[in-house]
Amino acid sequence: MTTKKTGAREVVSLDSLAQQRRDALPEPAVFELLGVEFTLPPIKAIPFEMQERVGDLDNTVAVLKDLLGADKVKEMYAAGYTFGDLELIAEEWQKRSGLEPGESAASPNS
Repeated sequence: MTTKKTGAREVVSLDSLAQQRRDALPEPAVFELLGVEFTLPPIKAIPFEMQERVGDLDNTVAVLKDLLGADKVKEMYAAGYTFGDLELIAEEWQKRSGLEPGESAASPNS
C-alpha cells in the first residue's frame, strides 16, 4: 500500500494489497457431473459486475452462462441437470472458493 499527496488530499493506493489478495485465491475448480466437465473460478475472482447475481439461485443459469458459455450450459441441459444439481454445484463452488456455505463474495467477512 502506498500513500501519495495529490494537492491537498491524500490518496491511498490499494493496488499492491489487491494483487496480494488475488494471488492468494484458490485455483479454479474443475468439476464433473453427469459426464459434463466444467471449470469455475474462485467466487472472489469473478468480475465485479456479476457480484449481485452470484448467490442468487434465481440467476444461477445466467451466472453459469456468463462464466462457462451458452454451449456448456446447453451441455448441462442435455445431461439432465436438476435444480438440486445446481444447488450442489453452488455449495461445492463456495467450498472450493474458500467461502462458508451461504457466505456471499461481498459479505463483510470476505
